[in-house]
Amino acid sequence: MNFLILGRGKTGSLVADLARQRRHQIQIVGSKENLDGSALTPAKLREVDVVIDFTTPNVVIENIRACVRAGKNMVVGTTGWYDELSNVRQIVQKGGTGLLYAANFSIGVNLFFEIARTAAAAMQHGYHGQIFERHHAQKKDAPSGTAVAIQRTMHEACGEELEIISFREGEVVGMHEVMLNSLNDTIYLCHDAKSRRGFAEGAVMAAEWLSGKRGFFDFKDIWQEL
Repeated sequence: MNFLILGRGKTGSLVADLARQRRHQIQIVGSKENLDGSALTPAKLREVDVVIDFTTPNVVIENIRACVRAGKNMVVGTTGWYDELSNVRQIVQKGGTGLLYAANFSIGVNLFFEIARTAAAAMQHGYHGQIFERHHAQKKDAPSGTAVAIQRTMHEACGEELEIISFREGEVVGMHEVMLNSLNDTIYLCHDAKSRRGFAEGAVMAAEWLSGKRGFFDFKDIWQEL
C-alpha cells in the first residue's frame, strides 16, 4: 500500500519506519511542505491509499477537509480537535470517504480503556476518582486526548466525570493513572508507555484496516478486529 504520512515528529517518523518494515510505500510531508494544504491536492494524492496524520491541532481539520475533497481515506493520530468531532463526522460522511481516529493507537491503552470502564463501578460504591496524565514537555495539548477518552469512558459507565490533572515534564512518553479512593482503600490503575512504538504499530495496522472502507471510525471500537 502507499501511505502519505503528515508530520515529521517522533511519532510520525516511527510510523514511517514501521510501515516500511511491513512492506508499504511511504511518503512523509512536514508542515513546511504542506502550507495551506498544498501537499494534499487530488493530483498529488492520486497514488496514495491512506493519509496518516500526526501533526498538530491547529492544522488537522484543514488536512481532513483536503483529504475528503481528494477522496482519500485518513487515519488521524493528532489529538486536541475533538470539540469538532460532530462536524468532522458530517464532512467525512458527506464526502463518502473513510476516517479512523484515535486518542491513542496503543493496544495496551485500549485494553486500559476497558479496564477503566469496569472499574468505574466503584464510583457507585462510595469511591471518588481522579485521572492523572504525564507527558513530555513539548506536548501541545492538555489534557491529553487519552486522558479525555478515559474520562469519557468512565462517565459513560457510571455517570460521573472524574477530574483530570495534567503534568508536562522532561521526556515522558505517556503515563495515565486512574485513582479511586474510599475510606477503606485505594485502587490504582496505571498505563505507562515505554516508547512510542506501540502508538506507531497501532496506527499502521489502522491504516491497513481502513483501506477500501467508508465511514467514520474510532479505533477503540475496531482494534479487536486487527
